[in-house]
Amino acid sequence: MASVDLDKVLDKAWADKSLSEILAAPVGALKGVSDRDGELLEEAFGVKTVADLADLKYVRWAQALAALAAAK
Repeated sequence: MASVDLDKVLDKAWADKSLSEILAAPVGALKGVSDRDGELLEEAFGVKTVADLADLKYVRWAQALAALAAAK
C-alpha cells in the first residue's frame, strides 16, 4: 500500500484534514501551489480542487509517459 507524508505535500492548514476534505480543497492546499497558480489552473483547465487536478487528463498523460520512461 502506498503512503504519503502529508506534511511534505500539503500546506500546514490542510495537514490534519481528512482525505475527502483534501480532495475537495482548492489546489492551493498543495505545498508550493499559490492562490494565483490555482486561478491560472482554473482559467486554463477548469481545475478548482485537488481532485480536479488529479483527474486532469494532461496530468495522467504525463504520469503515464514518466512511468513508461522509468520502466525502460
